[in-house]
Amino acid sequence: MSGIDAGELDTLWAEFRGVVNMTSHELSAWLRTAGGDPGRTHGHGVLAILRKRRIDLTAEDVRLMREVLATVRSATATGGGAGVGERRYRLMSLGHDPLRRPAGGGAPAAPPGGRHRP
Repeated sequence: MSGIDAGELDTLWAEFRGVVNMTSHELSAWLRTAGGDPGRTHGHGVLAILRKRRIDLTAEDVRLMREVLATVRSATATGGGAGVGERRYRLMSLGHDPLRRPAGGGAPAAPPGGRHRP
């Protein structure tokens, strides 16, 4: 892929996979319930990326991955407050459940649907 070297792509892939903490199955199920959520369009792009191998990424995938990382980081940096539920639902439409514990932080929180990931 042009415009990004292999090292940068590896870093972006790892960061994206760390921030997108829902599985493709969970995200797919969530997007079916999200209705008219504006993040839904990007969510389908995230879902497509989750189903790809790193070597199959396109320039558009890389652009979306960077946008998702920036959106999630910005939203999570602002913390709680009014609209927490709405913010969570928007982030979940991008594949990030802010209530889920990060990898290595103990048992994961229950994902949408109440079942834990293996």
